[in-house]
Amino acid sequence: MALNNTYGARPVQQEIAAGAGVQLLLLALLGSVTGLGPAGWLAGLAFAVAGWATLSRALRRSGLRPFGPANRVTLGRATLAGGVTALVADSFAGSPPVAPLVGLTAVALVLDGVDGRVARRTGTSSAFGARFDMEVDAFLILVLSVYVSMELGPWVLLIGGMRYAFVAAARFLPWLDAPLPPSTARKAVAAVQGVFLLVAGGGADAVGGERGGGGGWRWDRWCGRSGGTCGGCGGPRGSGGWSGFGGRRGGGCLRGCSRSCLRGC
Repeated sequence: MALNNTYGARPVQQEIAAGAGVQLLLLALLGSVTGLGPAGWLAGLAFAVAGWATLSRALRRSGLRPFGPANRVTLGRATLAGGVTALVADSFAGSPPVAPLVGLTAVALVLDGVDGRVARRTGTSSAFGARFDMEVDAFLILVLSVYVSMELGPWVLLIGGMRYAFVAAARFLPWLDAPLPPSTARKAVAAVQGVFLLVAGGGADAVGGERGGGGGWRWDRWCGRSGGTCGGCGGPRGSGGWSGFGGRRGGGCLRGCSRSCLRGC
């Protein structure tokens, strides 16, 4: 308990307000580096406002004093998740730069193993901190699922939606909301989900470029336009059909480079 009193020089509301400010700075940085569009800005700002409001309410309910170093780490992860959200939202208007998205996600996943360790070492573990950590994990996985689903299909949304389906079911089945004992297996599953979604989202772009010849890691997007030229090699592009690795629908390149439309149109 003595260690608990060591941390708390700043009021908790000031802590989360600082987190919202850092979120805005991250959005500004992404805007200058990647040319973040209106969709990205709106999603990022909505995340910052909703996150600040939700966190303020949860802190008032929990009566947590002080905020603590572990929660600061989790707040940093939430800020990174907000940046990922902005980039994913921007991807609906065009292909986003993969490097920033992969970089932010990778750091957020690495820090997932830090906040719990900091809480245990400083004696600042709390029910609020555990819930905060879990919700950041769940939201990041949801956002990554949305991004990957644009390439691999809507079934990927089931991965990110599981947590929220569970919460909805608990409203009708209260026993689902009962406290669970600590489980290394649950933590491992959450970590593996994030890593695999990161790999799928980054694809070959993040580890050495796209492969050609229909065997690429990145599937073709559906393009309603027929004919024209391939966005990958400049060759002739056929009408919409089944092409690319795994049979993803797209306007196939007649040279077989599997990069039929990189514009996301």
